[in-house]
Amino acid sequence: MTAPRIDTDTLRRLPKAVLHDHLDGGLRPATVVELADAVGHTLPTTDPDALAAWYFEAANSGDLVRYIATFEHTLAVMQSREGLLRTAEEYVLDLAADGVVYGEVRYAPELLVNGGLALPEVVETVQEGIAAGMAKAAAAGTPVRVGTLLCGMRMFDRVREAADLAVAFRDAGVVGFDIAGAEDGFPPADHLAAFEHLRRESVPFTIHAGEAHGLPSIHQALQVCGAQRIGHGVRITDDIVDGKLGRLAGWVRDRRIALEMCPTSNLQTGAATSVAEHPITELKDLGFRVTLNTDNRLVSGTTMTREMSLLVQEAGWTVEDLRTVTVNALKSAFIPFDEREALIEDVVLPGYAAAL
Repeated sequence: MTAPRIDTDTLRRLPKAVLHDHLDGGLRPATVVELADAVGHTLPTTDPDALAAWYFEAANSGDLVRYIATFEHTLAVMQSREGLLRTAEEYVLDLAADGVVYGEVRYAPELLVNGGLALPEVVETVQEGIAAGMAKAAAAGTPVRVGTLLCGMRMFDRVREAADLAVAFRDAGVVGFDIAGAEDGFPPADHLAAFEHLRRESVPFTIHAGEAHGLPSIHQALQVCGAQRIGHGVRITDDIVDGKLGRLAGWVRDRRIALEMCPTSNLQTGAATSVAEHPITELKDLGFRVTLNTDNRLVSGTTMTREMSLLVQEAGWTVEDLRTVTVNALKSAFIPFDEREALIEDVVLPGYAAAL
């Protein structure tokens, strides 16, 4: 089957796996409006549809720093137990409705303590909301497994605290760690002590790298800090000339280091110029372990179904390509091997066969 013949309903039915998606970037517009009213926070508009459009337009600046600034309003409504429970539960249900069977959601606990919650209370509350969402999704016949990545904000000084939380909650739904925030000027090696601690405690981690900054950030993330995956990583193409891989690109490909690629988000931040020319297609064809992700569903106005549809329509992707990146994601998920294998063999491969 060729790509142009894949309709949206078929795409929605396909089992999906997402590794790179931010909790505070994926709220429902109506929920933001309701929670903002409850806490007295002023929004650009109180119409949910208009708010969704505002987010998408504000994020299309071509600048990562301005893109990040749009999170002011979602973070404002996530400072209470009630706000966290609701947004975490709805997050899971929205994944399930989009055909996602495995997801990893990431967020920075340090950004959610302005309402008086302590860092451990933030994590406990989010996990409670995720569990409620998974239970409801399973009861509705659309089960989804969701693991949590805790983020440290690379421009602040609480990264080690976030790493300690990941260690403390690794048996309670937290499956890994990440650093997030403005990339340029805040190299991952600044937080080497936190990554060394995670390695000693056998907690896997990914690092945002190769988006706003180039090859040095990817090199640091992998060779200095020891990341098992790379968030975005689009700039790895700087080390590829006419299909010939440089040493760093070869390392990434040959050691099956997953690249968590987010086409729409990359267009918004200026890390890519179009879906048709996004590096995800070239890297897939060169044998890299690329994965497809949404990054921030509200801010980017997207879903996994939409990301797949864009690649089909604009980059000529086939069903086999979509299956490949889905299997890639599960192979690199931060959960035990037997659970990854079961999702691939029992859910993803049969699901693709059934949908087609």
